[in-house]
Amino acid sequence: MSKFYITTAIDYPSAPPHIGHVYEKVCADVIARWHRNAGDDVFFSTGTDEHGLKIQRYASKLKQEPQEFVDKMSGEFIGLWEKLNISYDSFIRTTQDGHMEIVRDIFKKIYDKGDIYKDWYEGLYCVDCEAFYAEKDLKDSLCPVHNKKLEEIKEESYFFNMSKYQEKILEHILDNKDFVRPETRRNEIINRIKEGVRNLSVSRSSFNWGIRLPMDEKHIIFVWFDALINYISVLGYPQERFKRYWPADIHLIGKDILWFHAMVWPAILLAADIELPKSIFVHGFINIKGEKISKSKGVTVDPLELINKYGADALRYFLLREIRFGEDGDFSEGAFIKRLNSDLANDLGNFVYRTLTMIEKYFNGHIPAAVIADGRWKQKLDKFSDEVNLHMSNLDFNLALDKIWELINMANKYIEDTKPWNLVKKENIDALQQFICILVDAIRKISHAISPFMPQTAKSILEQIGKDVIRKGKPLFPRIDILKSEN
Repeated sequence: MSKFYITTAIDYPSAPPHIGHVYEKVCADVIARWHRNAGDDVFFSTGTDEHGLKIQRYASKLKQEPQEFVDKMSGEFIGLWEKLNISYDSFIRTTQDGHMEIVRDIFKKIYDKGDIYKDWYEGLYCVDCEAFYAEKDLKDSLCPVHNKKLEEIKEESYFFNMSKYQEKILEHILDNKDFVRPETRRNEIINRIKEGVRNLSVSRSSFNWGIRLPMDEKHIIFVWFDALINYISVLGYPQERFKRYWPADIHLIGKDILWFHAMVWPAILLAADIELPKSIFVHGFINIKGEKISKSKGVTVDPLELINKYGADALRYFLLREIRFGEDGDFSEGAFIKRLNSDLANDLGNFVYRTLTMIEKYFNGHIPAAVIADGRWKQKLDKFSDEVNLHMSNLDFNLALDKIWELINMANKYIEDTKPWNLVKKENIDALQQFICILVDAIRKISHAISPFMPQTAKSILEQIGKDVIRKGKPLFPRIDILKSEN
């Protein structure tokens, strides 16, 4: 049994979770569940990043204390992940005492090493990003991520000597082709590091919502330095669980925070004499009907509403089937419903329901015992799991689902071609038994294969198919009337 540690970015709870947050957590959950199915010792962490000026300002607008504000907002994230059946092992909040203590310890360790020093900082700051930007990185003098005007800030600050680790990190990325994936993001970070790395301002004194420096109570630790350490604080660094699971096998992140994970985080780890993670996988953004998500412009979709209308598994399936992992994707409710009707209701749901109905009709609900003698089917069923696992090991979710649906469609065609009602008329019971056993074996294999993607659906299928006796329920996915859904 191998250990496997996967993390998501911890979300900034300044607003309720959106479809982009959902996509990242579902992808991580699929990977974690697949590794558990393979017998690996999995640890899957997620959480919320709760400090910083942005949080302080949002709380102030609502006339709330920052802690009261993040308590409520983090609860919304936790509630949504429960609805989506996200099987995380730990949900970390950066306002937890244990995390804050470890952050201070790491900061002090790097300070004592001589890699943190005090100076003045003057620059352009995006509150939404919680990051400084150089003029060359701006887009029409605005933040390249949030398209907003930046604030000019001048304050005394502690700096992390990050440039000291530039060459070592660049060498590590060049020598380890899987350290940053996909390749487009690897090339992006290589080029950016080659442009030169500046030392990082790692403290703030102009506001107070954060972790106090261990050596200077007037300053709080920069929110990104604080947040990144969650990946080891959630393991109780440097205790036993940390020794068991670190280094992380996959840090799963969005492309807008690549710099912090592929340059800043490795530099912190090297300065603290901690091993680097094995890989950073960068997924794309989800747009809404071709537009970037923007609450202020009304370009958004409520994931909770989608789950309540169509179910968690349907949403999980759409995101994983429709979007190639590592690339940008698009969401529209119309495309979602079409996938639900064609793939889930017509293909999967219809196949399972028809098979159960035939067992009920021809064998009084008892699954017949037979040896699969059909060579074509035996070969297909024997190879199926290996083919799916090959795509999963490469994190090609949509290709794994293509392979699963290939078997589903093949089984549906097999029913049409075989015409089992003719076997009944001819009283060819042996052929009918083998026919049913092929379908039952296919259903069981399909159920296991879809369990990381659609855990509730897989569970329902196995409960209905039973071991020897079926327990037929309602169709898995009722068809959705597109016109009614739009009203």
